[in-house]
Amino acid sequence: MHAPTPAVVTHAVEDQVFVIRVTGSLDHESAALLEEACALAESHAARRTVVDLSRTDFADSTVLHVLLGAQRAHHRRQRRLLVAGPFQPVVRRLFEVTGTTDYFTLVDNVPTAVQE
Repeated sequence: MHAPTPAVVTHAVEDQVFVIRVTGSLDHESAALLEEACALAESHAARRTVVDLSRTDFADSTVLHVLLGAQRAHHRRQRRLLVAGPFQPVVRRLFEVTGTTDYFTLVDNVPTAVQE
């Protein structure tokens, strides 16, 4: 069974890239934190957004819903949204079992995402 770690979501602009970092467990109770950060990213003038899930130890379908909405919003603004790892097995599995690995641009780490 999953022992949840409180979610912490932070954001910063690095090299003209809006980086959202998620630590801990994201679920229906904490997904609003990610949603707020994604809304800030959408309104910012950065050339792309990177969501760093490398320190995320759990994510459920609620989080996927937030990311899908952010992806659509970025696409409408002709901006890129990248999701960075390395991913914990449970997070990677969320993308795999839902068939969304090809919908998102998944990258190995934040430095790669910032440079891409």
